[in-house]
Amino acid sequence: MNKQGFVYILASDYNGTLYIDATTDLIKRIYEHKEELVEGFTKKYKAKTLVYYEVFDNYEDAFTREKHLKAWKREWKIKLIEKANPRWEDLYSSLISG
Repeated sequence: MNKQGFVYILASDYNGTLYIDATTDLIKRIYEHKEELVEGFTKKYKAKTLVYYEVFDNYEDAFTREKHLKAWKREWKIKLIEKANPRWEDLYSSLISG
């Protein structure tokens, strides 16, 4: 049985640096970013705010979507975020509160 997959976008601030990735455990992965347990880009650029995510039936579809989103122009990514989350609120708290 395939694991559910997620693609997500983190931001450093409103209209700030963006980071896109895919995972099978969204809550755990975002926690790792927030606590700076993940070395690299998100830690360096303080991209800790979950501004967008999508849920998939399997990880392979999430991974494919991640690759597509990474190829998009920045303007398209911002429009995607603002359509679902116009105030760039941190969606992590809604994930952990159920």
